[in-house]
Amino acid sequence: MFKSVVPILLSLFLINTAWANEPYVDEKLLDRIDKKYKIFAKKRFLFLQQMLDEVRDKDDLAKLEAVNRFFNEVKYSSDLKVYNKSDYWATPWEFLGKDKGDCEDYVISKYFALKYLGIAPEKLFFTYVRSTKFKAPHMVLTYFKTPKSEPLILDNNNRKIFPASKRKDLIPIYHFNGEVLKTGEKQKTHKKWDELQLNMQRKKI
Repeated sequence: MFKSVVPILLSLFLINTAWANEPYVDEKLLDRIDKKYKIFAKKRFLFLQQMLDEVRDKDDLAKLEAVNRFFNEVKYSSDLKVYNKSDYWATPWEFLGKDKGDCEDYVISKYFALKYLGIAPEKLFFTYVRSTKFKAPHMVLTYFKTPKSEPLILDNNNRKIFPASKRKDLIPIYHFNGEVLKTGEKQKTHKKWDELQLNMQRKKI
């Protein structure tokens, strides 16, 4: 009995180890990015991987700060200027490849990077707010340590992460978590999230 169990446990260990070491962007995707966006974009993804590897074993707060800091270096630009569309949710590969995007694009890229680092998706929410500073609608990523915790705000307009109570300039409207959305009378899917999921599966760049 013992002999038959050992190979199974070893196989599971190897599978889990391989998954843990799987790069955020594999070589095949990197080659596509290099061909479309050239070497500087490829280097951005290599720097991203380096950052992710450095914080992989750190606590959630360290991961939040590193990811927030990295993506906030990307230049802001409207969907109209970048994609010639009034509202478009870019994949992380499009966002970093073009090195520009709007508030939703920062949130999306931060969300998937943190998910890659092992932060439970249930702790991360796409949050619509209104910015009193810019007098405009805005989106930020919010992190809840527990369902009852005060959320932390990851915002491309602010380099530092603050608890929601410290962000008096943001008026919350509503938030959602795409991973737990279900079709039904009480819960409905978010159209943009559905489109994004399809583009993620296609690895759209």
